[in-house]
Amino acid sequence: MTELAQYREARAKAAETPVRRALRFLLQPAALGLLLALLVAGLLGNWFYRQASAGLAAEQHSRVAIVEGSALADFVSGRLAEAPDDAAALQASLQDWVERSPDDDAIRVVRLGGARLLASTFPTERAGELPRRLTKEEKWLFDLGQELRAAADTNRSEGVFRKRQLDVTRIGTDRIRVTVPYLSDGEIAGFVQHERPLMATSPSRAPLPLSLLMALPLAALWLVALVLNREGGVPGGSARWILFLLALAIFSAAWFLYASRAGAGLEAIAGEGQAAVADAYQELRTRVGGTAAGEANPWDVDEFQRPRGLIAADGSAIPEAQQAAFAAVAAPLTKSLWGNWVLGAAILAFFALGIAHKLRETLSEYRSAYLYVAPAMVGMLILVFFPFIYGIALSFTGQTIFNINQPLIELFVGLQNYVDIIGDVNVVQRTADGLVINYQNFYWTLFITICWTVANVTVGVTLGMILALVLNTPGLRFKPIYRVLLILPWAIPNYITALIWKALFHQQFGAINQGIQMFGGAPVAWFDGVFSSFMTGLITNGWLSFPFMMVVILGGLQSISADMYEAATVEGASRRQQFWGITLPLLMPTLVPAVILSVVWTFNMFNIIYLVSGGAPAGANEILITKAYKIAFEEYRYAYSAAYSTVIFLILLVYGVFQTRMTRATEAVHT
Repeated sequence: MTELAQYREARAKAAETPVRRALRFLLQPAALGLLLALLVAGLLGNWFYRQASAGLAAEQHSRVAIVEGSALADFVSGRLAEAPDDAAALQASLQDWVERSPDDDAIRVVRLGGARLLASTFPTERAGELPRRLTKEEKWLFDLGQELRAAADTNRSEGVFRKRQLDVTRIGTDRIRVTVPYLSDGEIAGFVQHERPLMATSPSRAPLPLSLLMALPLAALWLVALVLNREGGVPGGSARWILFLLALAIFSAAWFLYASRAGAGLEAIAGEGQAAVADAYQELRTRVGGTAAGEANPWDVDEFQRPRGLIAADGSAIPEAQQAAFAAVAAPLTKSLWGNWVLGAAILAFFALGIAHKLRETLSEYRSAYLYVAPAMVGMLILVFFPFIYGIALSFTGQTIFNINQPLIELFVGLQNYVDIIGDVNVVQRTADGLVINYQNFYWTLFITICWTVANVTVGVTLGMILALVLNTPGLRFKPIYRVLLILPWAIPNYITALIWKALFHQQFGAINQGIQMFGGAPVAWFDGVFSSFMTGLITNGWLSFPFMMVVILGGLQSISADMYEAATVEGASRRQQFWGITLPLLMPTLVPAVILSVVWTFNMFNIIYLVSGGAPAGANEILITKAYKIAFEEYRYAYSAAYSTVIFLILLVYGVFQTRMTRATEAVHT
């Protein structure tokens, strides 16, 4: 830069107003990165915080409703035990309960025996007509009661809490309804349904205003930049890294403050909820009287009617249990905030280290090329990369059909699924009858998959090679007809072919066994033996696979010059020597990629195994892909199936890289 240019630049900087100087600073990579990192992390953090606050508020509403509904169920059970036929007294007791409640409550009592509405304070159900049978429009009440009673019976018989024994339903945006069964002689006789307005809760506010969250760190970075004086003696690259590290430290400090405030705010909301539940419990104990006396807290339960253990029988809090419950609630928010910090740090690095600048220059220089490939990249991102990444993320969780509604971050189990898959080496078990193979073991399934792949590829390549050599014979008559006929097995959809072959192997009606019986043989139970069941899949897939290999090899044969065979014949080489010395070496660049592709296809050949043998007998002939499918959609262990699929991908990835490097199949052929 000339002295005149330097002088003009200095004059321009000296003439800058404070506003322009601030704008120029904000456009610096480190400041811009810090600003965007704080903005994105702050917006996401506020959203996660509000979600957690709303979850705590919903739990508070549900707990208070269940406590009051359970107290009502005990109250009704006691009144019916004292006077089982005095419906008027029960109606009066419910009316008194509603009058003593400060909210707009409504209660109904339904007895399942006879499907009768015993008492109700709902405005649409006139007390003078009670008790009465449920009407056709009220059948949903009887169905709900039967569902809750069946759930309780199932849980009792299985010894686990698997089905919900209470029903909690939000009605609109301002009311909640809880349905709790009541007991008679130790058995569920009916239920109490209590509807009330939602409790008023404090509105959840952001831990820190976004303006304050962004302003203070930016001011700190500005002061650091002024002290550093980037126009001084520090090289550009060093200054960039120094500013990035300083900005990262400032961002981390600001986010630590934000996370601390978020945790404290969430703990305050949880404390208010615990206090509201405890107050409701104390008031209800006084109202119900001796019903709950001397018992452990019977009303503060979850929807499975499992005691929460957060409030003692006298209504006092249990600090250790409440702290543990809050830790379980706060853990997802903590993980989310850490994720926001990682995202913010990545955004900061993207701008502060000049990556954004380089990307902008690249996009500007090659904008036409990126414009052309953009639709394909978007499609790949949605249809390939996102499901692939989601599947891998799912494999690190414990998701099943029973917890599918929970966020994945709450189900994180690390490498446990992979340890369970790879660490189980119990392939052969010793029993009273001797050694028994565990057909459900991963290594047995892997062994069958390898045998299946090797056998099928061998059959396909061998038959394809023989037929291609025959079709490549000079002067062969009706060659086009032969090609059409031999390509038909590949042209027909493979699931149709699989079902046809399954019918052919049928023990009683299959054409194959019919042919065996014509020659005096006994019908074969193809799917009852491990080897015979394996052969059904091998024959079916061999029928499907040889046309592809035949077409590929035939194309490679036709590319070999006839002059080479003529020269070999003149030299006295036999047909076998010509095959091993000319045909096979020149076919390798064509054959090896086809074999690699065939291995991948056969390794994941789901249709044939699933439709023909179904892995019979007892899963002995499952391959990895069908095993992963059955784990997911028959056992409903989605995360374990995702880990299984990831292992399959890694096996094929290692095979593909090894095979490609060993054979150099993707390298150019030099002549």
